[in-house]
Amino acid sequence: MGKVISLNEKISGDKKGINHDDTPSLDLLSNLVGEDLQSVNRVILERMDSPVGLITQLAGHIIASGGKRLRPMLTLASAKMCGYQGKRHIELAACVEFIHTATLLHDDVVDDSELRRGAATANSLWGNKPSVLVGDFLFSKAFQLSVSDGSLRVLDILASTSAVLAEGEVMQLVTSNDTETSEDSYLEVITSKTASLFSAACKLGSVVAERPTPEEEALASFGLNLGIAYQLVDDALDYSSNSKNLGKAVGDDFRDGKITLPVLLAFRRGTENERKFWKRTMEDGNQTEDDFAQALNYMNYHDTINDSFKRAKHFGEVSKDALELFRYSSEKKALQEVVDFCIGRTN
Repeated sequence: MGKVISLNEKISGDKKGINHDDTPSLDLLSNLVGEDLQSVNRVILERMDSPVGLITQLAGHIIASGGKRLRPMLTLASAKMCGYQGKRHIELAACVEFIHTATLLHDDVVDDSELRRGAATANSLWGNKPSVLVGDFLFSKAFQLSVSDGSLRVLDILASTSAVLAEGEVMQLVTSNDTETSEDSYLEVITSKTASLFSAACKLGSVVAERPTPEEEALASFGLNLGIAYQLVDDALDYSSNSKNLGKAVGDDFRDGKITLPVLLAFRRGTENERKFWKRTMEDGNQTEDDFAQALNYMNYHDTINDSFKRAKHFGEVSKDALELFRYSSEKKALQEVVDFCIGRTN
């Protein structure tokens, strides 16, 4: 069974100084929102409590084994940058995290994943049925929080985003194993299944601060393009040695037949024989032990991994440009550094 790790160990917001070298990090963001993030942590602990022990145990496992809490931190920092002084952003940040965690549970079941961020997935420990049902529980908790906020605008943003997330997952199923998928279709998938929640997380900060429409749209654009860049880097890292930092085995996407940008570019640029290779391995699922190495050879020859990183850098710059509407502040600087951190994972 999975060990439930104290969320206080995981969602702490590092307060021990800011990164002093030139390596992009989340240190500034963590320092700025650390106290609010602790409040978000308390809301998560309270709201995921249930008399059904399995729910608390399984939900605690996936939440506590999570990453850097980037999405809720985006909500907290966006609200601060917009001058918000209240407390609504705390529960909304928790809401964003619940939605994100619910999608992780469902994704791992769909992908039959055994590892997430280096730890055993909930479905590998408790099975698919409990994972799906607890994911539904977390979605329900997210909407309880959004309803208790009392704003129809907030409820509309989060409900619409949840629908888009689900559509993105279905679109990915449709394009999975299809080497004829266009780059536009691929971008539509990652915009829906990843970037839409980044966008909503940022937009909520301006909504609670009651900022004018141009600022709402700017923050929504910042989050959307950041999310696209983030997923582009993730997909490229699956074919690089750095993917070990993602907490999953190198080449998982290849073995699962996921059509991501490095594959799309290699297929488009390849010879007829190379395309036959991609169709056999990705469409037919007929893979041998040496096929992943061959896939890397084709990708390196056509430079598709580096080109994927270049695409990510483009969307990162678009994301940064969206923040130019706002005056300088520590929060603005921290959000700009988030972009550098996400893109910097290419190194």
